[in-house]
Amino acid sequence: MADSNVPFPNSPESTIVYDRRDAITDGMIDLLKPTVEEIDDRVKTVRESQVELRQQIDCLAEDLQVISGSQTVAVDLESYVKKLNNSRRRVMLVNNILQNVQERLTKLYNNVSRETARRKALLDPPGAGRPK
Repeated sequence: MADSNVPFPNSPESTIVYDRRDAITDGMIDLLKPTVEEIDDRVKTVRESQVELRQQIDCLAEDLQVISGSQTVAVDLESYVKKLNNSRRRVMLVNNILQNVQERLTKLYNNVSRETARRKALLDPPGAGRPK
């Protein structure tokens, strides 16, 4: 049984309904897209700084081991090396979490773009150009 509230496909009422849906879709995309892009950029920046921090921790740990090996006086640097290694592990964990977040954001952005294109294809009649 057909829904009596749905206008006929080529009627003026259907054009209004499609225009509203198109406007709502465009509005949602325009609202979400900058936020997703900004979050993605910030995640990338944090990941880069995490990689740099991990490299600095590695260099410092190596330097401490060299100093510890060359000391004639017994200075226990092993506890500091262990702390650095623990910090390095935590940085790597945060980096993995950020990578997962970035992948999810990319998937979300792709899904939103794909859904927008799909809806526009459904709403725009083939061969009909919109007046500007």
